[in-house]
This record gives sequence, structure tokens and C-alpha cells, in this order.
Amino acid sequence: MPERLAILDCAGNERYVLPSGLTVLVRPMPDYAAAHAIVAARFGSIDVHFRLGEEELTLPAGAAHYLEHKMFEDQEGDAFAKFARTGANANAFTSFDRTCYYFTATGAVDENLDILLGMITHPYFTEETVAKEQGIIAQEIKMYEDSPDWRLVTELCQCLYHSHPIRSDIAGSCESIAQITPSMLYDCCRAFYAPSNLVLAAAGSLTAGQVLAACARAGLDKPAAAPAARRIWDDEPLTPAETERTLRMAVSKPCFGIGYKEAPLAPGDGRTEALYDLILCCICGGMSPLYRRLYDEGLVNPGFGGEVLRVDGCCCILFTGESDDPDTVCALLQDEIERVRAEGVDREVFTLCKNEKYGQLVENLENVEDAASQMADFALLGQTVPQQVEMLAGLTADDADRALQAILRPDRAARVTILPNGADTEE
Repeated sequence: MPERLAILDCAGNERYVLPSGLTVLVRPMPDYAAAHAIVAARFGSIDVHFRLGEEELTLPAGAAHYLEHKMFEDQEGDAFAKFARTGANANAFTSFDRTCYYFTATGAVDENLDILLGMITHPYFTEETVAKEQGIIAQEIKMYEDSPDWRLVTELCQCLYHSHPIRSDIAGSCESIAQITPSMLYDCCRAFYAPSNLVLAAAGSLTAGQVLAACARAGLDKPAAAPAARRIWDDEPLTPAETERTLRMAVSKPCFGIGYKEAPLAPGDGRTEALYDLILCCICGGMSPLYRRLYDEGLVNPGFGGEVLRVDGCCCILFTGESDDPDTVCALLQDEIERVRAEGVDREVFTLCKNEKYGQLVENLENVEDAASQMADFALLGQTVPQQVEMLAGLTADDADRALQAILRPDRAARVTILPNGADTEE
């Protein structure tokens, strides 16, 4: 068994780094009936251009998501069927910068850990199995294309960025996925699925000994090669590629999005990301004057809000929502940004927002799925839950005021509007 490196918090979260380089995080919760385990890989849809050894490779858009689907198959069949036999609920997802595989179970924890780690350590692809997935993923792509929320984010990214791969849909396109081959998927595994590029987090009705024993059975207790990939990025200016787009979809009322392009954050810089998140809470969160005005006047519904979208090589701030009068909402939002920039954030609202973030961190510790996912998310940034709490404690309203002088600039903004089919719009 490897040496214990740290106790993450007073609740008894444990952290191990195995000889293979795999980071293992365990939160035993013996009074809970369920266990949840997640393997997170630092490999997402933006990882399409990289150097593998002496070879420079470019993947079709959607390769990481395609690989996620195919990792559930091996020579013995489908991992979903294996999980089903144990009574576990399993799934996976791909985002811009990560791919995650997970299960929740109330029994057979050892067997389920073996299935999960076996998927990750023994990929198996053939021409036939890769080809048969194209139709399934093509249907998924069409489903995303029909989602106004998804389209807003995708269109905003395309407006804000000139060349960064965040412009491409996470699932790719029907044309791009048709180019994917078994060889490409094996290259992805060699490049990004090395143990030191992975995090295994588990919480609930299990022990660190069980998790580490499963890692040993999967061969993850032995030294392994470091990640082979070196990502390649093009320089990206801070100016947006486009400032405005309008499209029509089958929506009942107009949807809108405003995106602000910001300077990329340094790897592991969770502090600035958290600070931006607090600023958004002060500007348009549920406790902000702007949100109350927009909601009370019927200009937005409860889905209106802002988010920080940060991945390697880019960072942007997005505001999205529905409104019968998106022009008024967008104008009021920009006016509020300028007011808060000039006057400073409301100190009381800032404290309330900060306390709300504390509450979310603590609340996540009491749910097996959220506890494991939170540990994995922070570990991918090179951080721990206690470090997040300490970092959050150190953020001040003065920090927010200083940051606001540099972000949310109108000259770095783009807007996307989705109108109902048949609605009039200026060309």
C-alpha cells in the first residue's frame, strides 16, 4: 500500500498518489448505503491538436466524446451490461476539458471498481465497433442542435473565439465523427489516459483499502509512463471573432446570450475563477438588485444567470436567459456592470454570495455523488476541498472591485439571440 500523503479535511478524506502516477481520493461515509466512484481524465473536446512523441496529430472534432462511448466496450461485451448485473447505475460525460466515468452502487463495490478501472486500463477498438457508434452519436448531435441552451453556448463560443477548439461542439459534427478511426482512439488513450493524467475519487460506503486494492488488481500500483501528449495552441486575440448572431429555432420565446472574452487563466488558478464567480453573483445572482428588478418586471424567468467558462487557453463569462424583450435585458445588464464597476460591489451582497459558496462546498460533502465529484474536480486543478475553502475565505470585495476594472468589457463582448421560428428580425 502506498504511503498516505495527506488528510484532506477533518471529515477523513484521504489522498494517495500511486507509483503509476494515479491520484486516488477517498471519502469513507460508513453511515451511507451507497458508494460512488468516478475516474476523471484530463482530456476533453478542446484537445484536438497535440504532439505525441515526434508526431504532430490533429483529431476531428468530437474525438474525446466518441472515445467516451467506445471505452464501455471490450472483447467481452458492454460494460453497461456488467454494471447492470451488479445493480450499479453507471454513466459518463465529456466536457471541453475532461472526460469522466462513474458508477453509483449499494453493493458489490469491489466488482464495480474492477469494471470501472478495467474499462480505463484496457481499451479495445475495432473498425466494426467504431463504425457502429456513428449513428448513435449522430442522433445525439442532432439532439444537442435542437437544444436552445446548448446552441446559445456553442454560438457564443464561435463568436468569441477565432481559432480555439472551444468553437467546436463537444460531440463534434456528423461530418467530423465520420473521420474517426480505431487508430485515432488508441492514440488518444496513449496521449491522455496515462495514470498520471487521471484522478480516481470515491465516496460513500467503502474504504480506502477497498479502493487501493482495486487499483492494485488493475495494475495501477506499478510505475507507468507519464502522459505522452503535448498540447498545441494557436495564439488567440482578446477581440471577438464576431459581435452578434441571430438565429431561429423552435422556441416559445426569444433566448439570448452575452459573452465576454477574458484573458486565459493560468493552469491551477482556481482563485481567479472563484472571484469571477462571486462577481457574477453580485451582478446578476438571485440576491442582486438587477435580478430582482428583471424578475419582478417579468423580463426574465428564474433560469437567467451568468457563468464562468474556463478551460486551457481560454476564459469567458457568459450570461444567458429567456425574455420577450432581450434588448432591454441586455441593455440593463451592461448598465449594471458599469454601475458596479464604478461604485464597487455591494459589500453585503458579496458576503451573502460568499457564504452561499461556503454552503455549497459543505453541502456537497454530505452527498456521495457530489462528494466524489467535488474531490475529482478540484484535483484536476491541482487543489483540494480544504484549499478551496481557504481560498474562498481569502477573497474580498476589494479583490472583486480590482478585477472588475479589467473584465466584462463591452469591446470584448458578443451577443447571440435565438428567435422563435417565423419571428421578425433585422438583417
